[in-house]
Amino acid sequence: MRYCVIMCGGVGSRFWPFSRDSRPKQFLDFFGTGRTLIQMTVDRVRGIIEPENILLVTNAAYVGLLREQLPDIPAENILAEPARRNTAPCILWAARHIASRDPEGSMVVLPSDHLILREEEFRAALREGFSFVEQTGSLLTLGITPTGPNTGYGYIQLGDPAENWQGIRKVRLFTEKPDLEMAREFVESGEFVWNAGIFLWSARSIMEAFRLHADDLWSLFESRAADFGTALESEAIAEIFPEARSISIDYAVMEKADNVFVKEVEIGWSDLGTWNSLYDNSSRDSSGNAMQTERVIAEDCSGTLFASGGGRLIVACGLKDYIVADNGNALLICPREREQEIRSVVDDIRERFGAEFL
Repeated sequence: MRYCVIMCGGVGSRFWPFSRDSRPKQFLDFFGTGRTLIQMTVDRVRGIIEPENILLVTNAAYVGLLREQLPDIPAENILAEPARRNTAPCILWAARHIASRDPEGSMVVLPSDHLILREEEFRAALREGFSFVEQTGSLLTLGITPTGPNTGYGYIQLGDPAENWQGIRKVRLFTEKPDLEMAREFVESGEFVWNAGIFLWSARSIMEAFRLHADDLWSLFESRAADFGTALESEAIAEIFPEARSISIDYAVMEKADNVFVKEVEIGWSDLGTWNSLYDNSSRDSSGNAMQTERVIAEDCSGTLFASGGGRLIVACGLKDYIVADNGNALLICPREREQEIRSVVDDIRERFGAEFL
């Protein structure tokens, strides 16, 4: 059978002050559609994956929010991490969980906070991707055709075409977020795609990849292997998960394995990881301002994103290319070009003021 694993335990600190510890961005409706990002993610796989085969891997603090927003997902399909350990340990847990109930199961792994506008093309890519990994035993990632030299994304260099599979190629190289000059070279070469963090594989194949390339994680989970799929699984996770190394799936497995392929897709994708990504996907007025609230007076402003979560009136004069985000007990005013600093600012807030503003 086919399964979907959605990773939804992050705190989304780059979207502060809207994304808070108590309600991160995946639980917010950014576009006023009546659907939050996590709900939109689940909606995209309906028709391909049945609700009983959708797994939600999250922090224990967000189980209540998931039950509230996704009531048709069985409660036992919510895998609540006792500690944050990045993507590799949570993916290994999900693979173990699936294998315990379906040893031949295959899975797609999705982030919970992406925007995909061309959903039919996305679903078609998943169907082909599932067929590929089920027939070949390979690891597959979806790569996004770049629209420009974005320095906020990782890049994948395309290798040789997969035999008998149109549009699927061997991965030659993964590169983390490059500087602008290197990003330009990547895009101009036509040999690179953006790394979307969307993966497909069989549970058996990804577990074998962990055994070969991240033996410490493999051994840790192997120590309680008999408990997965039983009433003791939660107890096993409570014991072993906090001991797991915090590492991404890219570093732990994908950059090391020799059976990794990529399918290049054009699906209207955006990683809604930052305020700039929201700006890029919002409608804008003749001055390039994006209004995520109706209560704005913007005099001589251009290229600025205005957002308010509390209905407070925003009045601004002379701002060019700024982020103005007002929510709850906090107000953010930041040049758009410096948005990457928001995460470190949030760390500073935590150190100086504690959790009150987070």
